[in-house]
Amino acid sequence: MAFRSAVITFPGSNCDRDMAVALEQASGTAPIRVWHGDASLPDRLDFIALPGGFSYGDYLRSGAMAARSPIMKAVVEAASRGVPVLGVCNGFQILTESGLLPGALMRNAGQNFICRTVGLKVENNQTLFTSGYSAGQVIHIPVAHHDGNYFADDATLDRLEAEGRIAFRYTEPCNGSRRDIAGVLNKAGNVLGMMPHPERAVEAAQGSEDGRALFESAVRAVVAA
Repeated sequence: MAFRSAVITFPGSNCDRDMAVALEQASGTAPIRVWHGDASLPDRLDFIALPGGFSYGDYLRSGAMAARSPIMKAVVEAASRGVPVLGVCNGFQILTESGLLPGALMRNAGQNFICRTVGLKVENNQTLFTSGYSAGQVIHIPVAHHDGNYFADDATLDRLEAEGRIAFRYTEPCNGSRRDIAGVLNKAGNVLGMMPHPERAVEAAQGSEDGRALFESAVRAVVAA
């Protein structure tokens, strides 16, 4: 059976095509493109991606308005059933605003837009998104964000650490994120939010292929399930 994935497009998304290309390269099947105003998702989805961009122009708070789009009710329901959900950059912001992940993404320390390749340490490689990496491996992935400063209170951070829910950590300070957190998981392990863009690092021409293993890991996990 073909791997069935979906990429959600919001007004202001600008990485949805990149995400679709990465998923097709990893799975051999083009993802279904879903508009934010749709009330339901396609049947029998294996994977859902919320791409980067500036949904609704980042008005109110980054991701806050998109989290209340009609399609997000269906995304939350799918996640609760165990469907893997990946949110990158603005998608990460949408996941926190919708309650699928804890914490919040705040304005970068220094108030500057950050656009460069960063080092990420793989903190947990025992997940459906990260099994293609080694524990402690350092990978290089681009970031491009103005509101990527991950914040949560100490109790939440301690719980994330204890439960192995920090997927990636910056190898050096990037945007002010507490404990240098770059990506977090939900408790069930099927929802990942991360600020760096793995879909922009799947081909040598992009300067790094380190993001490819994330998508290939997800495809293998779904096929093996």
